[in-house]
Amino acid sequence: MTKTKLDPEEQELLEAYEPGEFESDLDADRREYLMKAAEETFKKDKRINIRISSRDLEALQRRALEEGLPYQSLVASVLHKYVSGGLKDISANKSGQRAR
Repeated sequence: MTKTKLDPEEQELLEAYEPGEFESDLDADRREYLMKAAEETFKKDKRINIRISSRDLEALQRRALEEGLPYQSLVASVLHKYVSGGLKDISANKSGQRAR
């Protein structure tokens, strides 16, 4: 098993958590707000249909299998990360010119 390198803040949290000394400073209103935000993030209330190449679909299915989740969940996760700014389109930044 590999040991994860923790930054100082993570190490401090771990050291407080392990002996049972960690206490959350979230108040009830903030906790409820975060719970609702999390629920909304994962609520799937719309359906889309797309056509992609069989090659891309097979690659998606292989990657999903490696990750241990259904391929549709992987696609939804990638799309969510892209629209929320967590995944960048690197080809959009390639203009054939050097950055100045």
